[in-house]
Amino acid sequence: MDREQFIKTISDAKLFDLTQGCSIFTPPWPGEKSLEIHFFKRVTGAYGGGQGANGQLLNWSNTVGTHLVGETAFHSGGRAIADIPLSDLCGPGVVVDISDAVSDYSLYTPEMITERATVKEGDILIINTGYHRYSWDQPDVHNPEAQGGVESKEFGFLVRHPGPSPDFFPWALDMKLKIIGVDCGCAEHPMNTSIRYMHANEFAKAEAKLKAEYGKSWDEMFPQDEYYKLTHQTMTKAHLLLAESIVGEINQLNNQRAWIMIYPIPFMEVETAWSRACALLPPDGIAEEEFFELMASAEMLDLTVPFSVQTPQWANYVPLTVTYTKRVGGQYFGLGRNGSICNASIHLATHMDGEKHFWPAGRTIGQVPLENWVGPGVIADISHLVSDSSVYTPEMIESVVEVRDGDILILKTGWYKYGWISPDSDEFRYMIKHPGPSPDFSQWCVDKKLKWLAIDAVSQDHPMNTIQRIWHPKTFEEANRKLIEDFGKDWDEMYPLDKYYQDTHLNLFPKKIVHAENLGKDIAQAESGRYYLGCYLQKGMEIASMWGRFIAWKEGD
Repeated sequence: MDREQFIKTISDAKLFDLTQGCSIFTPPWPGEKSLEIHFFKRVTGAYGGGQGANGQLLNWSNTVGTHLVGETAFHSGGRAIADIPLSDLCGPGVVVDISDAVSDYSLYTPEMITERATVKEGDILIINTGYHRYSWDQPDVHNPEAQGGVESKEFGFLVRHPGPSPDFFPWALDMKLKIIGVDCGCAEHPMNTSIRYMHANEFAKAEAKLKAEYGKSWDEMFPQDEYYKLTHQTMTKAHLLLAESIVGEINQLNNQRAWIMIYPIPFMEVETAWSRACALLPPDGIAEEEFFELMASAEMLDLTVPFSVQTPQWANYVPLTVTYTKRVGGQYFGLGRNGSICNASIHLATHMDGEKHFWPAGRTIGQVPLENWVGPGVIADISHLVSDSSVYTPEMIESVVEVRDGDILILKTGWYKYGWISPDSDEFRYMIKHPGPSPDFSQWCVDKKLKWLAIDAVSQDHPMNTIQRIWHPKTFEEANRKLIEDFGKDWDEMYPLDKYYQDTHLNLFPKKIVHAENLGKDIAQAESGRYYLGCYLQKGMEIASMWGRFIAWKEGD
């Protein structure tokens, strides 16, 4: 299949978002940190230049919202999230609806799954227990028998949901499943977690139900030594991953096979990571197996820089810090896990600058539909045309690739080479001397109706059209001399402050053309050309900008 046909096929596939809204109102795993959002600056808070930005500081645990539970959550010697290959995070799978067979505290078995849908070796399995109805972003569940006439959504989603029977995970290992995803708070039964002790009254109800149905106590059904080894060691060493809080459009995929994707932020130090979960059904007229074969053969380029406490942040922003609040060995035997709280401003590592970052009336990241973040586009390698502090133009871009109306545009300047995780790392050059767009670039983007932009540098704007001009006067003088040599104009003549300060932020965000920054990694291998491009961001409902996974697809051999 040629490139054009490949891109059209994926573009025509039916996309489903399976992600829970991630909000300050999203309940965390019981006892862990809720998402906290703090504005540390606003657009009027800048000095020395033009408008400033809306800057947010997040404090969170990664079990808030849809997330991937990594191997190091239970086994400290497992792979880091950043080291899990993309091929382990997506693939053929099935969404199985067992909601008619389960209730509070009950167990689900392999037979419940296989009698409703076909599960194949190596699949990603998403289990619809029906308990996503208790997700905070879903309507209330009315029940005249409940206090206040509505059921407790947090208890339903996190404490009372069903979980796997003792033979479920051994079956999953025999099937070589890649990922097990669930539409509730945990892929484990809540009574095989610390909730057993946090909510002893709920455990008493669960054990009474177990004895009535199976004639065994909890510890007889789930022997602690044996079950601990299975879930904390055997599963993680087999690279069986868990995805939790799968919500969104899950009901539209009941008992259907699909190409399923769980894309986490590529953390290096953290055991669990925020993720965007989604699925594709084949386009009309294309058989399921043919579509799966096409997707399996496609080459995926991960354009996302690993996310780490070592990642440099935009100047004067707060870097990432990680504090472990619990460890596998520090809790009741059989119930411990590694857990952490993260703190960071958003503008570090690979991230999407959202509309609200500079345009207060704009949409938050979570308010933008997933289909706006994916689609056909181009990577334009202009690295041979730019140098320190230089200016690139639409003509340069169009000299290396055809840009079509409605495209996503990723610019490869070569500055990824100077990022922190590179043998050629040069942080000052990366932050302060990267190239930037000419004055006509933003209008060209509008005329082209571009979907979004991205760049392999720290900012889509020229650094001398940001506050860096004030902070680095020597570099500004160097850039100004170069501009005069190349264009015959000085900086203020070519870029009047009131029109071009933070040009691509202030002139494009109100047009709903936003951009991603700090792309890297596999962009080194990306040639100019057309690709199917995807940006998979955590669905932050009050968040102005967000980290995510940035991927380019092209046809396989």
